[in-house]
Amino acid sequence: MRSHFEILITSPLHTNTSLLFTLLPAPDKQITLLESFQVILLPQAITYNTMGALTILDEPASAEDSLFYQSVYPSSAPTVASADGLYFTLQNGQRVIDSTGGAAVSAIGHGNPRVKAAIIKQLNKFTYAHPGYFQNSPSHALADILVDSTGGQLSRALLLGSGSECVEVALKLARQYFLEVDPQAPRTRFISRQSSWHGCTLGTLTVGDLKARKEPFMDILADNVSHVSPCHPYRDLQEGETAEEYVARLAEELDAEFQRVGPENVCAFILEPMVGTALGCVTALPGYLAAMKAVCHRHGALIIFDEVMCGLGRTGYMHAWQHDEVVPDIQAVGKGLAAGYGTISALLIHERVIEGLKQGSGSFQHGQTYQCHPLNVVAALEVQRVIKEENLVRNARLMGILLGYLLRHAFEDHPYVGQVRGRGMFWCVEFVADKATKKPLDPKLNLARRMRMRGLEKGYDVCLFSSTGCADGWNGDHFMLSPPFTVTPEDVEEIVYRTARVVDSVFDEIRAKGQL
Repeated sequence: MRSHFEILITSPLHTNTSLLFTLLPAPDKQITLLESFQVILLPQAITYNTMGALTILDEPASAEDSLFYQSVYPSSAPTVASADGLYFTLQNGQRVIDSTGGAAVSAIGHGNPRVKAAIIKQLNKFTYAHPGYFQNSPSHALADILVDSTGGQLSRALLLGSGSECVEVALKLARQYFLEVDPQAPRTRFISRQSSWHGCTLGTLTVGDLKARKEPFMDILADNVSHVSPCHPYRDLQEGETAEEYVARLAEELDAEFQRVGPENVCAFILEPMVGTALGCVTALPGYLAAMKAVCHRHGALIIFDEVMCGLGRTGYMHAWQHDEVVPDIQAVGKGLAAGYGTISALLIHERVIEGLKQGSGSFQHGQTYQCHPLNVVAALEVQRVIKEENLVRNARLMGILLGYLLRHAFEDHPYVGQVRGRGMFWCVEFVADKATKKPLDPKLNLARRMRMRGLEKGYDVCLFSSTGCADGWNGDHFMLSPPFTVTPEDVEEIVYRTARVVDSVFDEIRAKGQL
């Protein structure tokens, strides 16, 4: 029988956080520095990245692999052999419900025959032509679908690669817009929100504020970004304050930030209309988006909506901003665009911005090798056609009502659940140590990681998208569920049933160890 020994590690990179590790065998002394930890522990363990925090697992490491994803040490993640519909089949034969769509990616499930056929058809035509030299007709068709999905409120679509890349390009476009309309304009600053996540490139890390992921790179990030409070009523609505008063307070805070840095210096304000990874499916209150847009336009700045995660049907409307009918100047979309069948994102652009470019050079100074890549574009085009023709956004909205009801029924009375929140196919369960104070659980519990890993064990067989930092950027545990839009009522019931078994199992284990 194996003996487990737990120690606390404090990392020099993460001075405000500490992590609990399970070791085999016991070290001969307490380890407090990451460097010592590497020398003593790593030969006996493997690493797993939990959304920015280093976590050590208690299984022996295998031979080193040539593939480098995040950790330099071998991964413990299971290997997928195949996928169909809502299920992964792992190499060991285990079947796991993909109840998260990866990271809210798989909007139509796996193995869709229409999408596969469309990709194969394009493979037989041509696979690449440089976008600077040639056009391809699928790109025009996809742009038409995207613009039409906004009801004509946004007039152009710029096809790109990853979500991080897409947000980065949005920042560039906003800056060039002001150079075109007023070459002397000093608008080089951006305002974002605290505890936000917009991507992992240097520019997107700068506008983001997810501390565990950002801190190691602070010394090489630009200093032209400031952050205001997010719209997070669960944690920030004051006692006795109405929703309307809260929104007004946030608008005043944004206006004050414009005044502090100089309104003439601000290029754009960027936000997620429904926050994904960083806070866990936090929906903007009614009136919030309109209030933020009014402040931006009053000071001549643009407003950018990052809908890479929450857009393209995920919330039960094609675009998250359509719930409130507040149109952005620039919108980023990504994950659900090709729904995992290709790697593609897009910027949707208001005619105001296009007209600004026309006043000047008439051209955006940006171009990348794989823009408008025909295989990615065809995948996205067919995915969007499937979503529209099969009325899957409506299904996401209706099944989201059921998913929310069942999650609340399963978890709202749980002693360590702070809130169940969400919309459409985008739901979160946040855990707390105390329901009244909303104090987060001790990070030494590694609750988020435990939930995810337990879900992947045989007999539980469910994917949970777990994350940390929802309370203050460092602390706070939650998981998200973001199933495909194709789910049936029976699928939703099975997802919640399996998820509840995972939560019960993990807390039973924690109690048995006397860790609560």
